[in-house]
Amino acid sequence: MNYPILIGVVVLVIILIAYLIIRNQKDKKEFEEEVIQSELPPEKDDKENI
Repeated sequence: MNYPILIGVVVLVIILIAYLIIRNQKDKKEFEEEVIQSELPPEKDDKENI
């Protein structure tokens, strides 16, 4: 087996997985902020709507 090449591939795979996890966390946070901002404000009391 060619261990130097195998070790290089394993290191690249680990780096890719770490990058994807970090990116996913960032995207999740941005998505949650967008959802919070897009929510409608609560409706006022029914007395004011009549």
